[in-house]
Amino acid sequence: MTVLRDISPMLALAHRDLIKLLRDRARLVSTLIFPFIFIGALGGALQSNFGSIAGYDFLVFTFTGVLAQTMFQTTALGLISLIEDRENDFSQEIFISPISRYAIIFGKIIGETLVAIPQGLAVMAFGLVIQVPISLQQAVALFVGALTVAIFGGAFGLIVLANLRSQRAANQIFPFVMLPQFFLAGVFSPIQVLPWYLDILSRISPMRYAVDFARGLYYAGTPEYDKVVLLDPLTNFFIMSAAFLVFMIAGTVLFVRAERNR
Repeated sequence: MTVLRDISPMLALAHRDLIKLLRDRARLVSTLIFPFIFIGALGGALQSNFGSIAGYDFLVFTFTGVLAQTMFQTTALGLISLIEDRENDFSQEIFISPISRYAIIFGKIIGETLVAIPQGLAVMAFGLVIQVPISLQQAVALFVGALTVAIFGGAFGLIVLANLRSQRAANQIFPFVMLPQFFLAGVFSPIQVLPWYLDILSRISPMRYAVDFARGLYYAGTPEYDKVVLLDPLTNFFIMSAAFLVFMIAGTVLFVRAERNR
């Protein structure tokens, strides 16, 4: 009964975030520009210079990485709205309601995942435009994988901002947390071989497993699989699931504690 009672408020919070996106067209357009640039310009440049040497298409490699990175980052950054709600005193109103704290937080993550879906679909459509080969099976696998990555990204965003006091602080911290992961996670370039210190940083980078998970779903059954995929999708899924639980529990506890200490 408790679970059923929490579903309606959770969906209401998710719906609220989706409506906010639809009303903010500038945000929607701006978040689509960079993935297109990364795939078209960077992926095309890498393919022209290194594609024949690597033995696989860098445009496709970059496409899968940018799709996962877009979903992960969009949901993670979207959790900044929790701080906005705190500053507007909206969070106090919902946290004193008889609803599970985890349901409230998960509702926010679901809402930001809904926000990320149009961006992920746009990236996939752009991939078709630039002739990235995507079968129906690959498209379905990528869509399901992208949703998984987005939810994981939301939990990561929660643990990052749990103790941040303002949107300004969040906007300053997130670039330093996200940008290094673009390279440590292998979004644009392979990371099979790294210096030991970068390898350690890469292995503790949550985005690495999100990108490799999506890439593994796309390349499954192809000759390039062993050249571009680090861990099989099931292993990546288990790692993300364990990290998700840690991020959700710790992040929710820290955020609620900070809310009570205001």
